[in-house]
Amino acid sequence: MTVFRSPSAWRAAPAVALCALLAGCMVGPDYHAPALALTPAFHTPQPAPAPAPAAQTATLDGWWAAFGDPGLVTVVQRAAAQNLDLAQAHARLVQSRAAARAAGAALLPVADGAGSAAAGRQSLNGPLGEIGRHLPGYPRDYDDYALNAEASWEIDLFGGLRRERQAAVADARATRVQAEAVRIAVEADAADAYLQVRAYQARLGVAHRQETVRQDLVALLKRLNGEGVSPERELHEAEAELEAVRAVIPPLTTGLVGQLNRLDVLMGAQPGTYRAELTAGGPLPAPPTLATIMTPADLLRRRPDVVVAEQRLIAANARIGAAIADYYPKVSIQALFGVDSLESSHVFAGDAMQRQIAAGFRWRLFDFGRIDAEVAAAKGRDAEALAAYRLAVLRAAEDVENAFTSLTQDELQAAALDRQIAELTTSRRQAEQAYEGGVVSLIEVRDADRDLLNASDQLAQAQAGAARAAVASYRALGGGWIVGEPRPARLAANAAASPRGE
Repeated sequence: MTVFRSPSAWRAAPAVALCALLAGCMVGPDYHAPALALTPAFHTPQPAPAPAPAAQTATLDGWWAAFGDPGLVTVVQRAAAQNLDLAQAHARLVQSRAAARAAGAALLPVADGAGSAAAGRQSLNGPLGEIGRHLPGYPRDYDDYALNAEASWEIDLFGGLRRERQAAVADARATRVQAEAVRIAVEADAADAYLQVRAYQARLGVAHRQETVRQDLVALLKRLNGEGVSPERELHEAEAELEAVRAVIPPLTTGLVGQLNRLDVLMGAQPGTYRAELTAGGPLPAPPTLATIMTPADLLRRRPDVVVAEQRLIAANARIGAAIADYYPKVSIQALFGVDSLESSHVFAGDAMQRQIAAGFRWRLFDFGRIDAEVAAAKGRDAEALAAYRLAVLRAAEDVENAFTSLTQDELQAAALDRQIAELTTSRRQAEQAYEGGVVSLIEVRDADRDLLNASDQLAQAQAGAARAAVASYRALGGGWIVGEPRPARLAANAAASPRGE
């Protein structure tokens, strides 16, 4: 049962208190998931799974395996196991679970034990001494031995502590899912860096082949120029093109080393640690298609940032009730049981036993509107959390739409470049046949090589863009974690050790 309280409702306090005693009321609003106007499907069509049984298709939980590249799988798994951002997220999760357990413990009684042994001498000039000095045999020196057990319990009549626990549990869940968000980012960043490494290696291979072709052309033109067959201008143009190709190689090398260093840091290692494993190069893996069609509604449970935003909203909503509970009295029960004796030999005698049971309440009757301000602030934070949740949903949908568009267009570009390369390959073969037949010079053959290599470089960039866009799509869809289950063993161990944290 939920009761809403306002400062003007003091006259109803006895009835409300009776309700709380009988039904266990919790003041404040109960959480209801906000209504969201989402379309049944994304506006940008999701690339459909290929119908062939052997086609590469990916599930969201472990999408990197569907690329069919063992090197990529190794990099992603190593980053997930060793990344230091993820280690920080796990440490924050431990803290939030501890906070949730503490909030749950506030609902339970607290028991303390205390003991003392004292030796004293009574002043004769004090109030007791003035009386005692006139009594025959008044003992000024005394010993006192006490051993007590005390217990106290604040009874959560109006649900303030339960609302605080709701908020703490929601915060713990948000932190747990935030750790999964870090995991998704690490996995996607590792895959992206790996794909860029392969793309840079492919482009460097093309650049070195271009350099070889340009060197051969320069050597040919030098010979022809020496024979007086070719003008010097053509030689200078060929040399300029050779240097232009050579100028491309250093930036590509810099980019390659930068991505290798990025990978090492993502894997929690000093830059250069794993460089030798990837230096040999390898093919750029083709992006797989997603095995199932996703909808905007799926983002509400799959995207960690959306789940986190909703948990923050749940916590903010619960804290409204915690603030409203301050309008009502706090009732507590205290009990004491122990012994107190002036002689150590009589500490556990029946006459030394003492006990006390007390009940009390504390009610803030006048505070110059402080509770009103706290409730207003709690409602303001709830409104802020609601806006943040709605924005998280919109941004999640934006990420997916952009990723799908990039993936579709990059694949179209790669397909067009692939067809262009097929035509240029035919053209180059025909130029070579014409050269062998004496119809054209070797210069035309080298020009055909140049065009073919330029298109190959563009194709490598487009293929890398499509693969990276696929990674961005899986990341935007919340791929890389099992919804509702903390995948790392450490998270599972923490969950088993802290039942109040969930």
